Amino acid sequence: MKAAVLLFVLLGCAVLAGCSGAANSPGPSEDAAGQGGTGSGAPGAGSHGSSAGAGAPGDATGASGQGGGATSGGHGGDTSSGGHGGAPPVLGDGPDGFAAVEGYGVRTTTGGAGGPVVTVTTTEEFLDHIARPGPYVIQVAGTIALPTGTTDGMHDVTSHKTILGLGADATLTGGGLKIGLPVDDAITSPPPDAVHNIIIRNIKITGASDDLINIQMFSHHIWIDHCDLSNGGDGALDIKRGSDLVTVSWNHFYDHTKTCLLGHDELGGSQDIGRLRVTYHHNFFDRSDQRNPRVRFGEPVHVYNNYYNDNSYGIASTWNAGVVAEGNYFFSVNNPGRVIFEDNSPGRMIARDNTLVECNHEIEVAGPVVEPSTYYDYTLDRSADVPAMVMAGAGVGKIDL
Repeated sequence: MKAAVLLFVLLGCAVLAGCSGAANSPGPSEDAAGQGGTGSGAPGAGSHGSSAGAGAPGDATGASGQGGGATSGGHGGDTSSGGHGGAPPVLGDGPDGFAAVEGYGVRTTTGGAGGPVVTVTTTEEFLDHIARPGPYVIQVAGTIALPTGTTDGMHDVTSHKTILGLGADATLTGGGLKIGLPVDDAITSPPPDAVHNIIIRNIKITGASDDLINIQMFSHHIWIDHCDLSNGGDGALDIKRGSDLVTVSWNHFYDHTKTCLLGHDELGGSQDIGRLRVTYHHNFFDRSDQRNPRVRFGEPVHVYNNYYNDNSYGIASTWNAGVVAEGNYFFSVNNPGRVIFEDNSPGRMIARDNTLVECNHEIEVAGPVVEPSTYYDYTLDRSADVPAMVMAGAGVGKIDL
């Protein structure tokens, strides 16, 4: 009885905390612009900010359950269809950056909070639960092989899901995760059934025949955090076709070439303009050759406090995309940042407080760009501190479960 009362109190506190948290401002401010330039060290130190607390997702469709934090809370275990029930891990932090910004009738990203908690150990259990309607916290234990089948190894994740690796060895191999409706170029505004409210944390994804993670077709409120992403057949983490309000944080990208595509091609403006708002922070781009990220149309795209190690290029902003790159550390990167790229229409980039070591070119800048601070609060770490901080904190096995 005492344990039940304590759980109820904790959940209640989490919900109350969430009600006061998220930044909002659903549309860009056209008159908020930054200034260009490069530097060698941010003036203020501090840990990365979080602008949203935990809580119920506030989904306009009413489809999401209520509960505690981004991966905490819930209604106990679910043992149906092979799932192993269990209490959810308590993770004290929630998403920050664009995944915490209100929009599309959703207050913030909570994933499967409030839904059943299951631990999966087999391919069948995993594919069953990621495809179910409604909220689920899906805990992955051990290595799960994803089949190629007729989908080229890409497997759909439905709305209101948290996929959480247990320990430091939870792995998906051989296939990738697709977040989004089927591609349809005729759809140029967010459909009411767009996939949304998904969290993927603390899991290795490797060896996919196509993408490791693909986010498409107006999907929104997605948080990819503390994952290891390597050795995919195409993109490591692609975000495209009108997707929006995404945070990519504290991930380790390695053994990969085409890393993070943002905007699928130059013909995508009808879907992408006004969307593709993504935050990339505290990621380790570790010899991930290119597209870290490579951006079309999106604005603002916020790239801060990432560590780049031995890449052919870091950030490319094209087709009038607007990128704010700040507090990053680039080591041995041929082109840290570009706005003139191949035969693409040029983009815009504001660069400040970045550190460049043994790089062949400076960061190219052009502005103005809408400031991310018009959407959410954040605190920059000093760029000089980024390598040690990111190598110690990025990737799997670095969060308390």
